[in-house]
Amino acid sequence: MDTTKRIKVLIADDESIVRKGLRSTVPWEKYGMEVVADAPNGLKAWEAFLEHRPEIVITDIVMPEMDGIELSRKVKEMAAKTKIILLSCHRDFEYAQQGIQLGASGYLLKTAFEDEELEDMLKKFQQELSVSTLSAPKDEERLETLLFAWLNGHSAKFPDELKKLHGGEWHFNGQPLFIYMIRTAECGASWTGLLLDAGKEDRSMCEGTIIPYGEEYCYWIVPDSLRGAADSLLVESKSRCGKLKWTRKESLLHSDDLKEAFQNLHKEAELERLYGISGENWPVPIWKAVNLLYANPAAEWSASDLAEEVGLSRSHFSILFKKAVGDSFIAFQYKRKLRLAYGLLRDTRLTMQEIAERTGLGDSKYFSKWFKRCTGQTPSHYRAQQKGDGFRTD
Repeated sequence: MDTTKRIKVLIADDESIVRKGLRSTVPWEKYGMEVVADAPNGLKAWEAFLEHRPEIVITDIVMPEMDGIELSRKVKEMAAKTKIILLSCHRDFEYAQQGIQLGASGYLLKTAFEDEELEDMLKKFQQELSVSTLSAPKDEERLETLLFAWLNGHSAKFPDELKKLHGGEWHFNGQPLFIYMIRTAECGASWTGLLLDAGKEDRSMCEGTIIPYGEEYCYWIVPDSLRGAADSLLVESKSRCGKLKWTRKESLLHSDDLKEAFQNLHKEAELERLYGISGENWPVPIWKAVNLLYANPAAEWSASDLAEEVGLSRSHFSILFKKAVGDSFIAFQYKRKLRLAYGLLRDTRLTMQEIAERTGLGDSKYFSKWFKRCTGQTPSHYRAQQKGDGFRTD
């Protein structure tokens, strides 16, 4: 019996004839591949991606619900090594350029490409994926997918799945749990690899649960008895890679504590990714303030309101905020709102009024004037540049 692991393929196109044609006419077995799902729009394709975690995505560019460019962006954020082939009915090189910038591996005209053209790509993918496929075990793959879906509001299955690993309990043989979120970007090796190497000498280090999270992070859950050993291993690893970073939540015995720890660690990672800032060594009131700003993007906080919320005088808060973050409170708010506006214009189909409300900038007219004053272009022009097609902007 052939037990070779197949390379998983997802097809997304709003034309059923295209989906059926690709499924039935391409010799997938020849390249060690299997079509695990097909989807009629970008949103369903994204849901299928989270469920199946395919190594290859073949997607039309123009689709309802979510277009192929946005789908590609989300896929690459989640799994940067995924191979993407873009399909289009038109010779639209602006689309092709956007796709290549996102990391797409190829671009084909649905009306003109030859079978050999697609098969040459698949052959190349087979060679590349066969060399680099050293993925996490199946249960870790599944946990990663469920964790990503849970933290991003797509599914609520992760907590129950994690609970199963501990025999229906959230603790480890009665011991409190510790969760480490480890950032391995620029270290040249995954944390899973580092941990397994260490485990060759000390098998106890392989206890606990490792959950990869995209290309740059992983979560490591260990019992209290391994806390000292875990800290030592992290310090030793950092001596070899100075850019290794981690944060930790501790003494977790109850399910609600564990859920909150995952969510807080995720929020900290998002703050660092979005704003280029880290809470390491920040005063507690400032970290709390930044978390409040991040968690309530539409709220119009004043420095006085936020200072009162975190238990500081306005003057002390302003001085401490500038010292810790590097920007004044007003400058930080400006940058935060502008970054949020960029993302909503680029990645969603929200109207200008909806974006104005989500950024706390009142109505669409004020938002448009504010955006143009900040960037030198209207939000409609920026969106058109990013998406390359028309959207409702009223």
